[in-house]
Amino acid sequence: MITKQFNIGGMSCAACSSAVERVTGKLSGVTRSSVNLTTGILTITFDEQALSDEEIIRKVERAGFQAELHTDKNKEEKKEEEAEMEDEVHRTRTRLIVNIILAVPLLYISMGHMVPFPMPLPAVLDMHHSPLNFALAQLILTTVILFNGRKFYLVGFKSLFRGHPNMDSLVAIGTGSAYLYSLVMTFLIRSDSTAVHHLYYESAAIVVTLVMVGKYMEGRSKNKTKDAIRKLMELAPDTACVLRNGEQTEVPVEQVRQDELILIRPGDKVPLDGIITEGRTTVDESMLTGESIPAEKEAGSEVIGGSVNYQGAVTVRVTRVGSETTLAKIVKMMEDAQGRKAPISKLADTVAGYFVPAVMCIAFIAAIVWALLGHDAAFVLTIFVSVLVIACPCALGLATPTAIMVGTGLGAGNGILIKSGEALEIAHKADAVVLDKTGTITEGKPAVMQIVSHEETEEQLLRIAASCEQASEHPLGRAIVEEARGRGLGLLKAEEFQSVTGQGIEAVIGSDTYYIGNRKLCESLGISPGPYREAAEEIAAKGQTPMFVIRRMGSPEDGGKEEAVPVGIISVADPVKETSRDAIARMKELGIQVYMLTGDNRLTAEYIGGKVGVDEVVAEVLPQDKANVVERLQKEGRCVMMVGDGINDAPALVQADVGVAIGSGSDIAIDSGDMVLMKSDLNDVYKAIRLSNATIRNIKQNLFWAFFYNSCGIPLAAGALYAINGTLLNPVFAGLAMSLSSVTVVGNALRLRRLRL
Repeated sequence: MITKQFNIGGMSCAACSSAVERVTGKLSGVTRSSVNLTTGILTITFDEQALSDEEIIRKVERAGFQAELHTDKNKEEKKEEEAEMEDEVHRTRTRLIVNIILAVPLLYISMGHMVPFPMPLPAVLDMHHSPLNFALAQLILTTVILFNGRKFYLVGFKSLFRGHPNMDSLVAIGTGSAYLYSLVMTFLIRSDSTAVHHLYYESAAIVVTLVMVGKYMEGRSKNKTKDAIRKLMELAPDTACVLRNGEQTEVPVEQVRQDELILIRPGDKVPLDGIITEGRTTVDESMLTGESIPAEKEAGSEVIGGSVNYQGAVTVRVTRVGSETTLAKIVKMMEDAQGRKAPISKLADTVAGYFVPAVMCIAFIAAIVWALLGHDAAFVLTIFVSVLVIACPCALGLATPTAIMVGTGLGAGNGILIKSGEALEIAHKADAVVLDKTGTITEGKPAVMQIVSHEETEEQLLRIAASCEQASEHPLGRAIVEEARGRGLGLLKAEEFQSVTGQGIEAVIGSDTYYIGNRKLCESLGISPGPYREAAEEIAAKGQTPMFVIRRMGSPEDGGKEEAVPVGIISVADPVKETSRDAIARMKELGIQVYMLTGDNRLTAEYIGGKVGVDEVVAEVLPQDKANVVERLQKEGRCVMMVGDGINDAPALVQADVGVAIGSGSDIAIDSGDMVLMKSDLNDVYKAIRLSNATIRNIKQNLFWAFFYNSCGIPLAAGALYAINGTLLNPVFAGLAMSLSSVTVVGNALRLRRLRL
C-alpha cells in the first residue's frame, strides 16, 4: 500500500469534495480516500499493483474535476502559485464590486414602487407608463450581473450533468429558472401588459451577488492559510557565508552541501541546521522553541536554521540541508496537517446532492402531470417555475453563513477574531485544550521576579545591575533595565562594558568592577556563591534564572586587588499571567482536560503547571512533538483545541481541530490559528466555546426554518391546493415565501447579537 496526494481543481463546496471521495473510494485497490476542500488536496491510500496514478486522475476528471499529482514546490514555485491565487481573488473582487454597483439601480427599479414612501422613477422606466422599458432595464442589468457570476452556471450545470450536483447547481437552477421565466414574461409584455408583474430578475441577480460575496470571502480565507507557511519559509536567509579553501564565499542556501563549514556573524540568521565547531555565542531560538530566554551555544552545540545569532561569531558544520532541515520539516508538517484537516461539511452542502435532483424531479413531474390533465403552457410553466423559485437555495444557503457572520461579529466585539466558520462550528465539541506555556500561560518575556541582597538595599542593587546592563542586548539584561526604569531609578554611568559569551557581562562603575551573570560566571572567576547558594537553589527550583551580582572593589587601572565577592542575586523569569489560573479553572468546570506543552525544562514546566492547575504537563518538546501530542489526543477520540503564540506552535495549531492563536504572538502563529485572542487572555478561550455553543444552536434553528419552508412550499407550488380548492400558487407568492424564509433565517441569526459572553 502507498499513500499519495493529488491536487484537485474545480471544487466549490463539500458536495464536490464528497463526490471526489466517492468516485475515488470505489476504485479497485483503494483503502482510504480523503479530500480537503480548503487545500484542494486528495490524500489516497491504494495498492500500486492494482491501480496507477493515471487511472486515479482519469476517474477524477470523468467526475468533472481536474487532478494532478501533488509535488513539493520550492520557494519560487510557491510564490508563483500564491500570485495566481491572489490574482484570482482580485478578479473575483472586481466582478463583485461591479455586481454590487449594478444591483443598487436594479433593486431601485424593480422594488422601489413596493416601499411605503415614494421612490420616483422617470416615466420612461415606470412600469405603468413604459412596462417594456421597465422590464428591459432589469434584463440588461441582470444579464451583466449573471455574466459576472457565470462560474456558478459553468460549474453548477457541469456538476449536475456529471451526476454530482452541488450548491452551485442549486444556485444555477434557481436563478437560471427565475431569469428565463422573467425573459419569457418580458416577451409577453407587448401582448399582455400584466406580464410585467411576473418578473424575477432581481431575485436571480441578488442571489448570485450574495453567493459571490461568500465565495470572495472564502477565497481570501484560503489565501490566509498559505500566509503562515510562506512566512515560516522566509525565516531562513536566502544566502550563507561558506568557508571554502580558506575563503569566505556568499552563496545561495540551496548550493550549500552537507558537512561544509559556514560562518555565522553576530546578528545573522542561521541558514541551515548544524554543529558549532568553533566559537561561543548566544542564540535566540524563540521562533522555533518558543522560549524567550536565549540558548547558550559553544563548540559541539547544535544550531537550528531560522534561529538568530546574538553575540559571538561561530563556525558551523552543516548537518542537514534542503528538505531535511528542521524548518523544512516543520513547513512540510504544516502542509500535511492542512491536507489532513477535513472541514466540517455544512448540512446544506450535504443535502444538496439529494435536494437538487429531488426539487427538479418534483418540478418536472408536476409540470408533466398538469400538462397531461389538459392545462395550457402558461399554467404548466407557472407550476414548473413556482416549484423551482420557492425552492431557491436562498434560505438554505443563508442558514449557516448568517449565523456564523453574526457569531464572528459578536466574537470580534469581545476581542475574539474567528477566521473560519468551521472553527466556530467545532469549538463547542472541544474536550481537550492544549496550552503552550511561554506567551500563552505566561507573559512571554523575562521580568525581574525577586531581588536578594545582604549588602545593598533592593533598589541600590537593581540600580547597579541595570546600569551595567544598559549596553547589553541580552533579554535577561533588558528585563533588569526595564524593571529599574519602571521603578523610576536613575541609572549610573557604566564604562568598559564587556559581554562574556554564555556567562554574563562585566562593567566598571566609578572605581568598582561589577560582574553580572550565571553560576558559570562565578566558576570562571573562581568565587563561591557563599551566602547566596541556598537562595539561588530556591530560585532555580521555581523555574527562575538566578543572576549573580559580583563586585570587585577598585578597578584594575587603579590597582584594585580586592577579591571579587557576590553582593546579591536578581532572579529573572517569564511571569505567569494574572488571568491564567482562573481561566484554566473555568475550562475544567466545562469538563475539559487541560494540557500544558512547552520546550522548557521539566523543572520549570512542572512548577508553572502546578501553579496554574493544568491536568498534565508535557515538557522539553520540539515543534514536531507538539503536533504529535495533539495528533495522539485526536487518535484517542478527543476533539482538541490548541492555544499558542509562537512559530514553534504553528504545526500544532494547524494539526488541532481548532487552533487558537494569542494576539500578542508571532504573525505565523496568528496566520496558522483558526481563532485569535486579541486581548491575549485565556478567559477568552472559555468565551469562544460558549459562543460556539450558541452559534451551533442558532444554525440548527435556521436550517429547521429553511427546510420547513421548503417542505411546506414545494407541495403548494406543485399545485396541491389547486387539486383541492382550485387555488394556484403564483410565482409572485412563491418568491414572497422564499423571501420570507430568508427574512426568518436572518432575523433568527441576528438574535445572537444579544448574547452576553
